Amino acid sequence: MIDLHTHSFFSDGLLIPSELVRRLEALGYLAVAITDHVDSSNLDHVVPRIVRVAEELNHAQSVKVIPGIELTHVPPVFIPSMVRKAREMGARLVVIHGETIAEPVAAGTNRAGIEAGADILAHPGLIRPEEAALAARKGVFLEITVRKGHSLTNGHVAKLAAEAGARLVLNSDGHAPGDFMTEDFARKVTQGAGLPSDSLQQFLSNSRLLLGGIGFSL
Repeated sequence: MIDLHTHSFFSDGLLIPSELVRRLEALGYLAVAITDHVDSSNLDHVVPRIVRVAEELNHAQSVKVIPGIELTHVPPVFIPSMVRKAREMGARLVVIHGETIAEPVAAGTNRAGIEAGADILAHPGLIRPEEAALAARKGVFLEITVRKGHSLTNGHVAKLAAEAGARLVLNSDGHAPGDFMTEDFARKVTQGAGLPSDSLQQFLSNSRLLLGGIGFSL
């Protein structure tokens, strides 16, 4: 299993990074990205700390730790510059907090994140066909999520991704110990999204592909 969207206490998660990683290691995960919520107010505080702890943990534990961030409720006009700044500071994975129907995310966030070249568009809600097609062209991965509320549009996201040829990843958006996926639960989520029961292997392949593209081999 691979989870490329989790949160520690550097934003609204409950766990310090070391415990987060250890819990996923105990579940048999191959890799985890720590992607705490950021905007311009805390980017320079969060990124260096996640980068440092990821480097330390990668010398000590079997699960690969990827330092990342999730740009959250950032006005679309600022998303391109924030993506650049995050990468310059050392974030290896950039997630965009997409237009979930569970929150009042600004219209235009999905498109801005895709155009800015983020790695993952998380919980993109009622993403439009032209946005899914743009994600396919730009190599931005769309997320199927386990998180309550955000997961309500998984079926819509899966359908449009298939039509557009966009790649999907499956993530927990985990904030607390009970949020992380077991393989059995992950299969149920994929089936609930209307995807074939063997889709979990494709999710894993897509996550490996994404990680390889940013310099992490498993």
